[in-house]
Amino acid sequence: MTLWQAKSKRKTTGGRRRHYRKKRKYELGSDFDPAVVAHGKNKTKRVHGGNYKTKAMGAELANVFKSDGSVTRVKIQTVIENPANPNYVQRNILTKGAIIDTKKGRARITSRPGQDGVVNAVLLEE
Repeated sequence: MTLWQAKSKRKTTGGRRRHYRKKRKYELGSDFDPAVVAHGKNKTKRVHGGNYKTKAMGAELANVFKSDGSVTRVKIQTVIENPANPNYVQRNILTKGAIIDTKKGRARITSRPGQDGVVNAVLLEE
């Protein structure tokens, strides 16, 4: 189902807002394509203004940043916790804020894999 990202039909007071034009193509959003823990490809999509967005359909490696500033690429084992939706843990869906289990330890995702195409994470201190 396509998202339409225009103003609501209702005002904040609850009254109805009158339409003054039809829907526009630039008001459309994109469907949710979840990035999962798996070997996958990136999908490139043309967006508004002639720019391109890279969506990660699957990821098995993450760029993990340590507190001293060093970066290592480690393999993602599984999703431990996801505050966006508890069902995403069972489906191993990667979103911003999700806590993943890696070989170096637990890490929190700081990038948006569905928007950026990469998984960046910060190692959690235990």
